[in-house]
Amino acid sequence: MQLDADIRACQACSLCEKRKQAVPGTGNRNARWMLVGEGPGAEEDRLGEPFVGQAGKLLDNMLAALGLTREADVFIANAVKCRPPHNRTPEADELAACRPYLLRQIELVEPDLLIALGRPAALALLEREINIGAARGKPHSYRDIPVVVTYHPAYLLRNPQDKGKAWEDLCFARRLVPLK
Repeated sequence: MQLDADIRACQACSLCEKRKQAVPGTGNRNARWMLVGEGPGAEEDRLGEPFVGQAGKLLDNMLAALGLTREADVFIANAVKCRPPHNRTPEADELAACRPYLLRQIELVEPDLLIALGRPAALALLEREINIGAARGKPHSYRDIPVVVTYHPAYLLRNPQDKGKAWEDLCFARRLVPLK
């Protein structure tokens, strides 16, 4: 796909300087649900696929609990396509540089629902600062597509007491846009 090639060749911000490779996205390009994470970590940078480490395993388990797989039922992308150094949070200029790619992915996938996994993803989709705790459980919108804001799986690994809240968010998403 041309967009993936454009993402891999991108040099719009300094993140390209230290990456092994850009990480366009994975999953079903005709999915009804599109999940947006923050950015690639070390394993994602090495393998070229989002959510392949421990956070990815947790995400896969969360999807499986809903009867979903990343290959068949969702498309997964990140707000930034290259790994921020030391897995730091992407900066505003980096989010802005990658935003056209994310928006084009949304146009191509045409999802019925967007799920923002973490604050940077919510910021990229909604273009305003978000407090995850305050934004959860409320419908948001990007160009008439419902957006559900929830915790990033890496956060949940560090804060397992919030896994129940993330499950509530996925159930809210399923009520908002039924799966099948």
